[in-house]
Amino acid sequence: MKLLICAILAYLIGSFPTAYLVGKFFFHKNIFDYGSGNVGTTNAYRVFGKYAGTLVLIIDILKGTLGALMPVFFGLDHHWVLFVGICAVIGHCFSIFLKFRGGKAVATSAGILLAYNPLLFTICFIVLATIVYVTSMVSVASLTTVLFFTVASLFLHDWILTTVAAIVTVIIYVRHIPNIKRLLKGKENLVPIGLQYKKQQAKKNQK
Repeated sequence: MKLLICAILAYLIGSFPTAYLVGKFFFHKNIFDYGSGNVGTTNAYRVFGKYAGTLVLIIDILKGTLGALMPVFFGLDHHWVLFVGICAVIGHCFSIFLKFRGGKAVATSAGILLAYNPLLFTICFIVLATIVYVTSMVSVASLTTVLFFTVASLFLHDWILTTVAAIVTVIIYVRHIPNIKRLLKGKENLVPIGLQYKKQQAKKNQK
């Protein structure tokens, strides 16, 4: 019963529509109507800028962390953190508050890792931030980092972590299918940070 309660609470926490509420309260915009139409961190960066995007990023990470920690609060085994955390990811992707629409789950998935293994989270975050800075494409950074995370988990000899990492990787890749198609066509959108974005802006200013 405790585990079921944890799962439900994690789903509800993950369902919190961060980017949607930031858009409504601070910009009076419905994020579904702008950019890629996605209610995640990346689109928040594109539509609302780096400060609002960073706020969404932090809250979405903490959603995953808080949701994943429900078993700890209820006195259950620490390994349940990973499986209950997936419920938070599902909530983010299919929010009950947004008619079961949602984001692509990268930040919320990172939050699970923060709850379970802070050191590995820090390493993965550095990898993600570095790739975003170089490419200005969160999709490339996300897809690369989640693979890095899954491979890295193999060296920890923690089959539960590896299993959850594989599940999260599948979820993230499926949610990123439109991005993968744009990447293959060379038409992926940039976020307003990083080297490639600066180059793009410099070229526009020269015209």
